[in-house]
Amino acid sequence: MTMYGGRRSQAERDAITVEIGYSLCSAVFAAVVVFGAVAGPVLLFELPGGLERTLPVVGVVLAAVVFLARVVSVLLRFGRSAQPSQPGRTSPDS
Repeated sequence: MTMYGGRRSQAERDAITVEIGYSLCSAVFAAVVVFGAVAGPVLLFELPGGLERTLPVVGVVLAAVVFLARVVSVLLRFGRSAQPSQPGRTSPDS
């Protein structure tokens, strides 16, 4: 982002928009995969009654956790990489 609290350029706003879109799309994909892996056996097999009710609930909870973790991790990684380095310094110990 621009240094010293200035306004963001159009390119920076576009980069943020793309990163948010990427984090949401990849998080939806990961959540669907987790839900399918956990709750999928209910659709494929005859399971005992308790398990048929429990697996979809566990799948939804795990999918929500994976979704949030993915969004947060992608956006935090983007935020760290977008920060400018220390201006005027050539190495960390100079």
